[in-house]
Amino acid sequence: MRKIIAHEWMSLDGVVQAPSYADEDPAGGFAHGGWHMPYFDDLSQEWIVSSISAARAFLFGRQTYEIFAAHWPHAADAERPLAEPLNTRPKYVASTTLTEPLGWANSILLHGDVPGALRALKHGEGPDLHLIGSAQLARTLLTHDLIDEMRLMIDPLVLGAGKRFFPGSGTPRQLRLSDSQVTTTGAILATYTRTP
Repeated sequence: MRKIIAHEWMSLDGVVQAPSYADEDPAGGFAHGGWHMPYFDDLSQEWIVSSISAARAFLFGRQTYEIFAAHWPHAADAERPLAEPLNTRPKYVASTTLTEPLGWANSILLHGDVPGALRALKHGEGPDLHLIGSAQLARTLLTHDLIDEMRLMIDPLVLGAGKRFFPGSGTPRQLRLSDSQVTTTGAILATYTRTP
């Protein structure tokens, strides 16, 4: 059975909105875009490149897909370790507004009931699905108990506002810490797996 593995950069209070740059996602008046970038170091860079390079299939929500589709096909040579897997491997996209054909090579639009479509994909043959960013989709999948593993970079920063990774559903989830490291910037690289 395939797994869904979520990759997220988050603040200590669980915010995942607009980690990379100022105007990435100002929804709700969020004014802290780009908060994550000061916490990168060599260890976290290696951790990200290793995870993306090893992935054989990706999963995106519409907003992250559109940001990535605008950048990675035109990435600089220095970004090749990330661009190559992202550009060449299958990408499943959950959206109610996008239509086919999708412009980024090897992109497949998920139609209709997204949790149902992903449940069917999980039970089918193929590589694990790596969910990158896509906070709204991640919360939907958590609500439907479809995420098997979480690879989180947790920055030592409390933002106090913004879109959060974990849904406020009140449903307890027991997880197992399977790996962790601390970066030179104080960020924690943690991998959690779902307990049976």
